[in-house]
Amino acid sequence: MEPQSHRNERIAEALREELSELIGYEMSDPRVVNVVVTDVQTSPDKRHAHVHIGLTGESDSAEAVLALENARGFLRRELARRLDMYRVPDLHFQVDVSAELGGRLEQLLKRMKKGRPRDSAPE
Repeated sequence: MEPQSHRNERIAEALREELSELIGYEMSDPRVVNVVVTDVQTSPDKRHAHVHIGLTGESDSAEAVLALENARGFLRRELARRLDMYRVPDLHFQVDVSAELGGRLEQLLKRMKKGRPRDSAPE
């Protein structure tokens, strides 16, 4: 993707903050309890927003994305009410792989620091 303009960055940040609050405090679906909005990227024409989500704890990412897709209308309505935008972008949800791998990478880095690059196999 090409770099976003300053206006697009401000819109994306506002969307991220409001979506984080809506998902965290307004939605009652148990499938989105552990969802964290990590990033939002808007298209240059501001008609589409790609929402990257991360999961904390043990959650099914497919179920979380499905729940958010089902709540898309509610989320867009609330965003329109809160942000006073001419057009609220269409929301597209996807799992942020870097957030999922974050815990695993941290574990690998700790292991490398100790000088054990691989799991030691029982002999």
